[in-house]
Amino acid sequence: MSWKRGLFIRSGVAGLFMVALCCVPLSVLAQGESVASYQKPPQEIIDLVDAPLTPSLRLSPQGDQLLLMERPALRTIRDLAEPELRLAGIRFNPENHGPSRPNYYLDLSLKSIDEGVSRSVSGLPDRPRIRDVRFSPDGRQVAFTQVAPDRVSLWLVDVESAEAREVSELDVHASYPGTPYEWGPDSEYLLVRRVAPDQDTALETDGVPEGPIVQENRGRAAPARTYQDLLEDSHDERLFEHYFQVELVRLSLEGEQTILADGIISSFSPSPDGRYLLVETLQQPWSYSVPFFRFARTIEVLDHDGEAVHEVVDRDLADDLPIAFDATVTGPRSVSWRSDADATLFWAEAQDGGDPREEVEVRERLYLLDAPFDGEPVALAELGDRFRGVTFGDGGTALVLERWYNNRAETMWQVAPDQPETEPRKLWERSWEDRYNDPGEPMTRRGETGHRVLVLDDGALFMSGDGASEEGDRPFLDRFELDSKDSERLWRSESPWYESVVAMLDAETPVVLTRREQVDTPPNYYWRDLATDSLGQITDFEHPLPELKGVSRELITYEREDGLPLSAQMYLPADYDPEEDGPLPTLVWAYPREYRSADAAGQIQGSPYEFNRLSYWGPHFALTQGYAVLDRATMPVVGEGDQEPNDTFIEQLVMNGEAAVQAGVEQGVTDPDRVAIGGHSYGAFMTANVLAHSDTFQAGIARSGAFNRTLTPFGFQREQRTIWDDTDLYIGMSPFFAADTLDNPILLIHGAEDNNSGTYPMQSERFFEALRGLGGTARLVMLPEESHGYRARESVLHMLHEQLEWMEEFVRQADN
Repeated sequence: MSWKRGLFIRSGVAGLFMVALCCVPLSVLAQGESVASYQKPPQEIIDLVDAPLTPSLRLSPQGDQLLLMERPALRTIRDLAEPELRLAGIRFNPENHGPSRPNYYLDLSLKSIDEGVSRSVSGLPDRPRIRDVRFSPDGRQVAFTQVAPDRVSLWLVDVESAEAREVSELDVHASYPGTPYEWGPDSEYLLVRRVAPDQDTALETDGVPEGPIVQENRGRAAPARTYQDLLEDSHDERLFEHYFQVELVRLSLEGEQTILADGIISSFSPSPDGRYLLVETLQQPWSYSVPFFRFARTIEVLDHDGEAVHEVVDRDLADDLPIAFDATVTGPRSVSWRSDADATLFWAEAQDGGDPREEVEVRERLYLLDAPFDGEPVALAELGDRFRGVTFGDGGTALVLERWYNNRAETMWQVAPDQPETEPRKLWERSWEDRYNDPGEPMTRRGETGHRVLVLDDGALFMSGDGASEEGDRPFLDRFELDSKDSERLWRSESPWYESVVAMLDAETPVVLTRREQVDTPPNYYWRDLATDSLGQITDFEHPLPELKGVSRELITYEREDGLPLSAQMYLPADYDPEEDGPLPTLVWAYPREYRSADAAGQIQGSPYEFNRLSYWGPHFALTQGYAVLDRATMPVVGEGDQEPNDTFIEQLVMNGEAAVQAGVEQGVTDPDRVAIGGHSYGAFMTANVLAHSDTFQAGIARSGAFNRTLTPFGFQREQRTIWDDTDLYIGMSPFFAADTLDNPILLIHGAEDNNSGTYPMQSERFFEALRGLGGTARLVMLPEESHGYRARESVLHMLHEQLEWMEEFVRQADN
């Protein structure tokens, strides 16, 4: 049934009866509680959910092979219902020592860039659930983990034969965030976290408390954001120590194992020459107020046999950091190997006590320390703002980035690791909010040892970026001369295509790997020779939803009341005729962003030439049923000078919303009396506030939001002030306290197991109770087993069913 036919039926008597009938459960359940079965939306929306995803990609270090990884569209609710423990901010499956709710791949294939030959990988495990896919440094092998219900195993793919095999019967410990193994730099072995032998059985408890849980503080300020899944009692502590003990082993490609270390090892990394191993181990005391990444830890260097040769830092529990975004720990941090040297440690140390409120001339000092680590660290550079990253190239060139949140400033420096006495050279200084003048990111490659290094060409860098402009994003590749700081544009995406650089294949020519798409052509990968301006297609992925090719998209620009430029992607249903069909009911979907500059806030985002990628996650479901959609409607919240963005948060949101609706009306596609607003997470917070403080929209959809900011008293989103700094701000920004003014219907959807900071499920539950108690029109849908983003097909289909029914009753029929 086309959207026009659906609209025709609904305009007749029979159609009105059908709409009323299907809405009965909504009106009945709104008065109380019920456990409902999963529902499905119309088939056009189901097709949107089940559309095949473009395979993910890995490029071999030599740039000659692509590994294509097939992804499932969605999981099942059974996947999400697998066993799960939640300890110290980590959710994991205690039965297989792997991640809970894992993302995974279903199939692997290899494709030669030069020859264009594609080969399916044979010998994959039964019922593949493939994760952690990595090429070896020499490009001859690919490693991956297989997540089975009872264990996580390690597998290898021989690139030449395209055959997979399990390396050994070793049980991989994959509960920590991140990849549970690392390739040795010579590609002859892997370093793997192995499940400790004593973890075969779970720790049992009779459920009888041992005593009260006591926490104490005496005059020490220890603010913390609203983290979830924290340790709660002594039994949790024992569980954490039990399940996160691992053995770090060196595993040969033939399956031989050598134990190098044990403990609660959170990260590890071999030196580029393979002689040493950098290991981070978590230490007591554990905390009930912060997650594992703020726990005490030691970082030390082991030799090839696992003997400790140098301690870099023994850091205390970091539960007392200021909540400001530039706050950090004291002592060595960001400890890593210099990627272009054999065995040289690099780290940063805050010189302001980690407190951005301290006024100091030097905030950071960067250090190097060469093997055998028995000398004094050498200072590489001093920074006036906070260190944010380093990329090494060679002895004369490394790039160091510093940033400061409050003024959005960033500076890029060139330092010479082999001559640390040389003064750093400033390459550029800018506001990182300013997309129009973004120089891009330096191109890197994987070196012979697997560590990433800068792509350098006779004293020049290659820079790639989005190329934001007033005509939309136009990705580019530049050659940046380090000595002169002059930039030469080598290539820029041209209409009607949207094309971006993925990797450098050959720096001398140069030849690059690009991802190329246009409105009705899905993304595919190409090689592009910039010297000859020639182009070759590597992949040929088909359109996932050819039946929706007729959907139109246009990047529109407009202004809000105070003159600030705004933009949105306007989508119209297939076969829409403005003369015949007239203005449509419309769904506006958005997410607020904070800015310190009005000029930056008004910059255009997106491109009119990107593939018309329709997704079930946002507002596109409505297109299949005859609605117009304004997606990614910009919702800037600007604070310049001494004013913070949130000082006028409500007023700016209302202006943004009014401007979006007016833009749709002026385009002739939006019926101003039938418009809804929606969003997820902070977009849900936005939705509730706009409904509470204006009458612009007839209804709203708010998914997984936070509505009462007194429940996040030590900051939220990008707000650095606490509730005690500005109580009125926290209350004034909370739609919970404006529930008595929220007159229009709002649909609240929330994952019942949400673990995102601040968006506890009770945020939606309590907001609904407030609306119900005040006589508002609201519906609360709690999705079992779901976290902040919804992953089960059953949940997503039900979410779309709820959203469509809400739109049908309160938006399409709003004028009846």
